[in-house]
Amino acid sequence: MSKVIDQIKEDLKQAMRDKNVITLSVLRMLTGAIRNKEISLREAGAEVELSDEQVLETIKSEVKKRNDAIGSYESGGRADLAAKEKEEIKVLEKYLPPQLSEEEIEKEVRELIAGLGEVGPSDFGKVMGQAMAKLKGRADGNKVTAAVKKVLGE
Repeated sequence: MSKVIDQIKEDLKQAMRDKNVITLSVLRMLTGAIRNKEISLREAGAEVELSDEQVLETIKSEVKKRNDAIGSYESGGRADLAAKEKEEIKVLEKYLPPQLSEEEIEKEVRELIAGLGEVGPSDFGKVMGQAMAKLKGRADGNKVTAAVKKVLGE
């Protein structure tokens, strides 16, 4: 079984003991999302066990859903619901690898571009593809896009 799934199950049990309502509801939702992912990958009744990478993709997807909801809630004037979503993101981020800062992302993009040779703004797609592959799991796609645009625009 995946180490991440094991950790989630242990934390779920601890949240039940501690009566931590937010953590408990987030981890239950996450367990359901992981189960749904396993079901979607199932072939002809064969059991599928997700790898740590697949579990992390599921967690990132859940974080993205919450970030989208925060934008909607804030534009609708519902700061209370936006705050709840932010708390849920904090619980989910505990299971993700540490994210690079904007400065670190920009440094990685500069190194990548230096290795590619002569590139310009027209090579954005090529640079983005390689940058996302290099920074997968360590940086948000929106931040990588901003860094690539900034570096190519200089």
